[in-house]
Amino acid sequence: MQASSVGHASGVANRRPLFLILERGLAAISEIPAAILVALEILVLLAGVTARYVFNAPLTWSDELASILFLWLAMLGAVIALRRGEHMRLTTLVNRLQPGTRGWVTLGAELVVATFVLEIILPAHEYFQDQWAISTPALEIQDGLRVAAIGIGAVLMMAIILMRLAEHGSKRQLGIGLLFFVALAAALWFARPVFMKLGNLNLLIFFVVMVAVCVACAVPIAFAFGVATLSYLALTTNVPLTIVVSRMDEGMSSLILLSVPLFVFLGVLIEMTGLAKAMVDFLASLLGHVRGGLAYVLLGAMYLVSGISGSKAADMAAVAPALFPEMKRRGSDEGRLIALLSSSGAMSETIPPSLVLITIGSVTGVSIAALFTGGLLPALVGAAALAVVVFFHSRNENMTGVKRATGRQIARAFIVALPALALPFVIRAVVVEGVATATEVSTVGIVYTVIVGLLIYRQFDWKRLYPMLVETASLSGAILFIIGCATAMAWALTQSGFSRQLAAVMSAMPGGSIGFMAISVVAFVILGSVLEGIPAIVLFGPLLFPVARAVGIHEVHYAMVVIFAMGLGLFAPPFGVGFYAACAIGRVNPDQAMRHVWPYLGALFIALILIAAIPWISIGFL
Repeated sequence: MQASSVGHASGVANRRPLFLILERGLAAISEIPAAILVALEILVLLAGVTARYVFNAPLTWSDELASILFLWLAMLGAVIALRRGEHMRLTTLVNRLQPGTRGWVTLGAELVVATFVLEIILPAHEYFQDQWAISTPALEIQDGLRVAAIGIGAVLMMAIILMRLAEHGSKRQLGIGLLFFVALAAALWFARPVFMKLGNLNLLIFFVVMVAVCVACAVPIAFAFGVATLSYLALTTNVPLTIVVSRMDEGMSSLILLSVPLFVFLGVLIEMTGLAKAMVDFLASLLGHVRGGLAYVLLGAMYLVSGISGSKAADMAAVAPALFPEMKRRGSDEGRLIALLSSSGAMSETIPPSLVLITIGSVTGVSIAALFTGGLLPALVGAAALAVVVFFHSRNENMTGVKRATGRQIARAFIVALPALALPFVIRAVVVEGVATATEVSTVGIVYTVIVGLLIYRQFDWKRLYPMLVETASLSGAILFIIGCATAMAWALTQSGFSRQLAAVMSAMPGGSIGFMAISVVAFVILGSVLEGIPAIVLFGPLLFPVARAVGIHEVHYAMVVIFAMGLGLFAPPFGVGFYAACAIGRVNPDQAMRHVWPYLGALFIALILIAAIPWISIGFL
């Protein structure tokens, strides 16, 4: 993947000894603790499952300790991602610029990152002081020890940025850039009274224009969200900036998100232990002779595992490492693979036990059982739409030399792959039977994979374990930091009163149920790209579901349309967080995927129209 951190040093060989020492020091400070934290999270959650299910003696402190460690893991992972250049960003426009202009824009993007990190250091310290007075219920540990991760992470990020700025080739260019940023900051601050009078027009200025400019200039997505939120609050409100840090904490600390690093680690473990190869060999024997066969397998796998973890990023992390290597070896374009992965994530948003379904049921009073029943067929319609795109994309796939496997070869591949193929069913059974929660289930998968890898496939490279733990931390940090900054931005949007105004406009739309459904589709596609599913539902569900019932729309039908629309927005660039999560998981630059994703999203939009127009798809089996 192309380096996504702006201003990254060009090469280790060309660096001065002092900077090499600093680089290695920052690597050790961040990578070793992060690797230990990933291992500890697995052990803590596994201990909780074992104590509760095997010994019937629940550990009251396991989830609490996992939560404390998790924020440290997320922030240290974000630090590693920044140092390695693995935060997601778009470089399409910047790469088209002349070298001289590109240098200025790249420096500007680096300074935007520095601005955001510098702005959160003091609020993070204040938040740490506020939380120090709070003790956790089970372990009675000061919560300040947990939230200190945000401040420490910001300081380490600042050290990385300062080191890069010190290494900048042109001191004159750096000086001019710094003077420009100081002057711009001063001008914005003195214009604060003007911003205060603009009302909700500021939402357009900061959350559309500023974010778009930052993204176009190759600022990493998380930092673009963060600097827009801080600027909005600092220049248009009197809200203390500690609220940004607290919202980031909320976004990154949700225990269900702990499944993200654990499923990421499970994914690389599946590949290392040989389970992935066994699964792919069997699936290839079945569909390898079919054009686009493994793409169909990916769609089926996402449908099967979706909802197990409660996190779409974790679902993608569970599937991609098992299939991508073989698909790449067969000549599949990396960008198209990410496009398929992200669109399949959008397709599967309605599959139970999706957290969004549970959230809708809890905030609107709709039966969760009915939502679970109604969610399967809409996702199947979306999968069929994506399969059509795969069919047309693979029409000209070169199948020279590809032979159809014999029945004996298929049977042999099935026997070899049986322990690997059992993994998704083991995971789902563990959740359904109540052995483990959605957060804990990945640890069961990890233990199963280790046992199968050691005893059956006899593949386990102990030397790869530490790099795998660090890779897991880095990838997870990049994903979780985006979610944290997006959560802070969502909070700022909600506090503006925007949600009630939008609900009033939507309920006044002409055309009855058809008009209301049409505007809901458009609104939730947009909201899904900036708020994600759960925050948008919490905000708008209680306001809009009564309106839907009043105009004669079945509440389960409306829920399916809303979720599918939000999923489409969540995975649609340039703002959709899910799209960048898919890019991070597949380790592909967003530029490579963006041009390929639109046909898939177009097919999903057609599926969305069908789901909205035909209520039976959602409520036919109720």
